[in-house]
Amino acid sequence: MSEEQVIRHCAPTLAGLKTGSMFGASYPDALSMREDLRAWNLRLAGKGVCFLPLRFQDCRALIYVYRPSRLRGDLDDQAALELLGRCGYRAGTPARCLRQLRCRMAQGGDFPHEVGLFLGYPPEDVKGFMDCRAKGFRCAGCWKVYGDPQEAQKRFAAYKKCTAVYAAQHAKGTPVERLTVAG
Repeated sequence: MSEEQVIRHCAPTLAGLKTGSMFGASYPDALSMREDLRAWNLRLAGKGVCFLPLRFQDCRALIYVYRPSRLRGDLDDQAALELLGRCGYRAGTPARCLRQLRCRMAQGGDFPHEVGLFLGYPPEDVKGFMDCRAKGFRCAGCWKVYGDPQEAQKRFAAYKKCTAVYAAQHAKGTPVERLTVAG
């Protein structure tokens, strides 16, 4: 995957504004995907950013780019723990929760909407989406908002601005490693 793809889909995560990002990427085979993700992990692990395939099927990978330190905090939230328990997750470390998420992704069927918790979405918005079947939301941007629309709009604007700034800086030659905030 190219640096441009990573910046376009993950700038707020690279900047430390967001726990995680998720996007699709094409690979000729699973080995190519694993080699590419290994290279990305070597480049950015020192900055506190990890790349993980959530699913690989028909030469398409669903890639999760995240900050383990932020994910730990997000998944320790009581509302997040309750939602994960409701979805069948056993209590445990973020690594264990990620293994369970990958298993749910591999099973097919309905998309596991609790993935929003792994992306840094507010638990009340993830719960609202799951309970209301994506209806009755107060506003929408990166996700559908059932809680505080003003706070969500601020976050959406910050993510959009961050992505634009990172894309412009990268176009001027700044490498992803320099754009990624340590944390």
